[in-house]
Amino acid sequence: MLINLIPEFLSILSSSDRVSAYYRYLENYRPVLSAYWSNYVLDLDSPHAREVITNTVHADHSDLIALIASVNVSEIMEDAVEGARKLLQIDHATDCYVMVGVGAANAGELVVEGKGVAFVCVEHFTGRTNPSTFGMGLTPNLIPMWVAHELAHTVRYTSPTSQSQLRRLIRESGGYYDYWSTGSRATLRELLVNEGLAVHAARAVAPGFDAADYFGFPRRQYHRMRELDAFLRRAAEPDLDRSGLGLRLRYLSGGVSPAARLALGRVLPERSGYYLGYRMTEAIVAARGIAEALRASAEECHATEDLTRGLRTA
Repeated sequence: MLINLIPEFLSILSSSDRVSAYYRYLENYRPVLSAYWSNYVLDLDSPHAREVITNTVHADHSDLIALIASVNVSEIMEDAVEGARKLLQIDHATDCYVMVGVGAANAGELVVEGKGVAFVCVEHFTGRTNPSTFGMGLTPNLIPMWVAHELAHTVRYTSPTSQSQLRRLIRESGGYYDYWSTGSRATLRELLVNEGLAVHAARAVAPGFDAADYFGFPRRQYHRMRELDAFLRRAAEPDLDRSGLGLRLRYLSGGVSPAARLALGRVLPERSGYYLGYRMTEAIVAARGIAEALRASAEECHATEDLTRGLRTA
């Protein structure tokens, strides 16, 4: 189901007390929005939360208003959700939110009370960078790609037929996904496979973009990843079956210090795990198709890749 929260955010901007209006909006959608905050921003009980809210509601949103006036974002989202539903064979209750965030991730995934949730924050898709909202300046035609990416995660986390370690960890957590605790318990192999499959899903559902766009990389960084392909595999190999938040941050997070990204005496490019996971899952996607690959265990992905390598060298 597509849930559009943009009109409610715009009504906040028309309020005489925007901060109070935001808190009312937050209460109306607290299960999902609190999960969004805790996974991608900070704890809502943090003393800094009110400062973030205040800055958000008083920021310059002229680019957002221009976007809404010129582009039917809901229609773009609906078409993308329908395309993903069919191609990824979504078989569990899932909601997709289009909303205005607080300058954190441009898109993301959650599991709330056992239901998969994908979201897209439109302040990042106005086509103009905006320092006051931290808007990334992505164009709205990229939205379907990110919808598919995040919905792919929800399939892996919630599908009754998913064999992923992440699905098991989420069930053990009472039906909630938490970037920090879940991410610290899953193996690096599972985390890399999870992101790599989501990139494949985005390419399948929303074809035609430059390869770098599917990873969220600048073109130069994407080409650098390709040059480092063999090194990235060697660097990750000793840690693939280990778990720990530091490994997730090293391979999959932006804004991590060079020291924290050091491996085999070299600094890994930021978010190199997206490219590495994509390469690790090419074989199973080619062999089984994206819908079945999304539900495969990380070990199955590894076995399929090994088999393919063997066939190539026989």
